[in-house]
Amino acid sequence: MVADTASPRLSRAGLYVLLSGQLLPMIDFSIVNVALDSISRSLKASHTQLELIVAVYGVAFAVCLAMGGRLGDNHGRRRLFGWGVALFAVASLLCGLSAAVWQLLLARVMQGIAAALIVPQILATLHVGLEGRERARALGLYGAIGGLAFIVGQVLGGFLVSSDIAGQGWRSVFLINLPICLAVLCRMGSRVPETRRANAVSVDVPGTVILALLIACLLLPLALGPSLHWSWPCLAELAAVPALAIVLFNVELRQEARGRHPLLPPALLRLASARFGLLIAVLFFSCWSGFMFVVALLLQAGAGLSALSAGNAFIALGASYFVSSLLSTRLVARIGMVPALLWGCAIQMSGLLGLMLTLRWVWPHPGILNLAPATVLIGWGQALIVSSFFRIGLSDMSADQAGAGSSMLATVQQASFGLGSALLGAVFAQALHASGSYLEAVVTALSAEFALMGVLVCAALAYRRGWLGLHRATCAAEA
Repeated sequence: MVADTASPRLSRAGLYVLLSGQLLPMIDFSIVNVALDSISRSLKASHTQLELIVAVYGVAFAVCLAMGGRLGDNHGRRRLFGWGVALFAVASLLCGLSAAVWQLLLARVMQGIAAALIVPQILATLHVGLEGRERARALGLYGAIGGLAFIVGQVLGGFLVSSDIAGQGWRSVFLINLPICLAVLCRMGSRVPETRRANAVSVDVPGTVILALLIACLLLPLALGPSLHWSWPCLAELAAVPALAIVLFNVELRQEARGRHPLLPPALLRLASARFGLLIAVLFFSCWSGFMFVVALLLQAGAGLSALSAGNAFIALGASYFVSSLLSTRLVARIGMVPALLWGCAIQMSGLLGLMLTLRWVWPHPGILNLAPATVLIGWGQALIVSSFFRIGLSDMSADQAGAGSSMLATVQQASFGLGSALLGAVFAQALHASGSYLEAVVTALSAEFALMGVLVCAALAYRRGWLGLHRATCAAEA
């Protein structure tokens, strides 16, 4: 394998520019949630159309992430980052100007494609432009900003919709991206170094097409299944997912055997750290997005809180998450990546139990103050898990594998975001239908999340003991 061209050092100013660009795709994953009711009234959108407005962004994002990483490897990561930010600005403007649902859907697809050009370049540039403790510190900041942006999206969205700035209502949740995009583009300049592979590699067209079909067949039916009463097309698409996964793996193996460069290199899956990183992504990020979705639904539809109040209920969680992320580098250096992950799981699961007990105690009047103790624990644990995810997943990858590896991790992360809201949302809806109680529905959904986190704890213990193929050398060097 041929390494990157000589990689110039990433300065602190360049790091801040990249992290500013990271805000764009992460905020837009959640900011639209609290604007859906306003969009429904303004554009006369049906329930299914509202679900599509959320789903198509995630699908386009996840489908194009691996290709975004490959394009950055070949044509320069700074260049692709700039193109992605510019395209995101145009797409956000089109979202804000949409006069019909179909226009908003097309603009959301464009946003997802732009996000897929941005994210892999950030991770890959951090990986090849920094070393040692500086890289670890940057990955901690990356996790902090990414998670905080997801939460800020809920809070900011509620504020913008409620404020109705200049009479823009829901449109302001998209138009707010324009000054951020402009600032990032103006500040890039020489602050972000250009990095790329020494030799460009061909585009894996078969792998890209099959990956797109697989993700679409997984996420779209899960997003639309409940509203379509799980009709046979939804079930048929879900049934095709395992077959498509097998076909994709075999195609990528053949590409690798022929000396080509597959989009999702099987060589990466031979790394125990990469395999475990993907498992963390599936279990944790599914739980995270599902948690944000069902709690927001509970606060607005169940407790009758306004969009602003429902968004503000996540402030304590976001503040705790940010502080924990900043401290995570020192903790990981002291105790190691996997112990930090286990501590994060333990703290977050304690917070979930506390939240379920708190809701039973204060219902039907949940608020910022009475939810704060439990959500502080949840946010603190989540930050440790996220920072461990990136460190573990990238720990054994060479600089040459940075683009493909970071895009692979990000692809599974984003697909899991979409998967979680659909899965825990379905559990919530089923429990609500059976009991007629929003409280019982959210407790059932949170219990399902607690069980999934328990699976992650068991997997982490197995990984630490070498049962998932972890070599002793890696275990000894994990800190």
